[in-house]
Amino acid sequence: MDKKADIALIGLAVMGQNLILNMNDHGFVVCAFNRTVEKVDHFLANEAKGTKIIGAKSLEDMVSKLKKPRKVMMLVKAGAAVDAFIDKLVPLLEAGDIIIDGGNSEYTDSIRRAKSLEAKNLLFVGSGVSGGEEGARYGPSLMPGGSPKAWPHIKPIFQGIAAKSDGEPCCDWVGEDGAGHYVKMVHNGIEYGDMQLICEACHIMKDVVGMNNDEISQVLTEWNKGELDSFLIEITADIMKFRDTDGLHLVDKIKDAAGQKGTGKWTAISALDQGMPLTLIGESVFARCLSSLKDERVTASKQLKGPTQGVVKIDDKKKFIEDLRQALYASKIISYAQGFMLMRGAAKAYNWDLNYGGIALMWRGGCIIRSAFLGEIKKAFAKNPKLENLLLDDFFKVAIHKCQDGWRRVLSAVVLQGIPTPCLSSALAFYDGYRSERVPANIIQAQRDYFGAHTYELLSEPGKHVHTNWTGRGGQVSSSSYNA
Repeated sequence: MDKKADIALIGLAVMGQNLILNMNDHGFVVCAFNRTVEKVDHFLANEAKGTKIIGAKSLEDMVSKLKKPRKVMMLVKAGAAVDAFIDKLVPLLEAGDIIIDGGNSEYTDSIRRAKSLEAKNLLFVGSGVSGGEEGARYGPSLMPGGSPKAWPHIKPIFQGIAAKSDGEPCCDWVGEDGAGHYVKMVHNGIEYGDMQLICEACHIMKDVVGMNNDEISQVLTEWNKGELDSFLIEITADIMKFRDTDGLHLVDKIKDAAGQKGTGKWTAISALDQGMPLTLIGESVFARCLSSLKDERVTASKQLKGPTQGVVKIDDKKKFIEDLRQALYASKIISYAQGFMLMRGAAKAYNWDLNYGGIALMWRGGCIIRSAFLGEIKKAFAKNPKLENLLLDDFFKVAIHKCQDGWRRVLSAVVLQGIPTPCLSSALAFYDGYRSERVPANIIQAQRDYFGAHTYELLSEPGKHVHTNWTGRGGQVSSSSYNA
């Protein structure tokens, strides 16, 4: 009798193939299946040649080759394709079998799928998978959530193939139903913010400081040796110095219109739904939207004028570059602080028990936003699991205080020169808003009450909602109470 497989994986695009090969390397027998069966044969004859990987000609064949409880992982396009495979798998499986969605699914779909499958006595896992093709092959960051009873069965496989940071796997159980995909969504939102922050820093070095691409690459390489050590800084240093076959820098030939697959947008939408001020990540999404208006921007550039004072003179370039490093570092802290605020809000809304320090550890290796910075986040939550905001942790508080003068000097210079910095600027605006005991929202409440009788609270009487006839003499407060 042929040896039974530990897990099946559906979807033989590059990510799927690499994840299968990773599992094989760690001693797990994997059954590979693809909707186009010819792709299975090609994979077995080429990339998987000489391995223990087995193939299946149909879903029925695949299920018959699995150990119980059966574990079936899908890496297929999010949305209808996932539901279609689940519908086909359900009649073939038995109580206690596990279906794993490893694609970039929306967390609300995972909540729905977990409930639906649990009603059929099947277990569902929605897992974030980060790290791209290389991560899938040699160690991704994995963020599984869903039916808790599934975790003991998939834990050896998932933690076995995950990236390791200080010997610890960058994978742990996240939480119930859609928690895994929610955390992956926030990861992607932070990724959007990190990428935009770095490109804004490069823009400033080029157009304010007057540096060339090789000089920018050298600065990024230096930054990567310190507090800003991260995968995205590292690859951007490589990108800036890379030359095409004609000897010219390739990055300058690329159209300045950024694409997106939707996860950043989902993060911003979730923040709006929760009423969370995820300003930096929201701006990073809108920055991509604005970049896509290439033709309009070309037209506008010929008609709309910028500052009249001309180029800002930088007297001490070395000092300005250090200020810029501090601005980037401080803004990065704000980005992560906002991301963890959002996860805390979601945990409350969906009754998830999220381990925030554990999440930071999951992101320390294998994923796109991996950086040494995340170790400090883990320490912050280990010290205080109920920490309301990263900015209130001593480490991050000191870091922001140290960086803020340079941050402000940089933004003053770029505003005077007309350089767009949506994320660096929104990060500082959030910081100044968050640290303000009093903001002008009292005027907004008065405006709302004036035109719509929406009521307001007086500082002296918290919880009591009152309305004023603003066009009446003296503006007396009504004695009636209203429900806001």
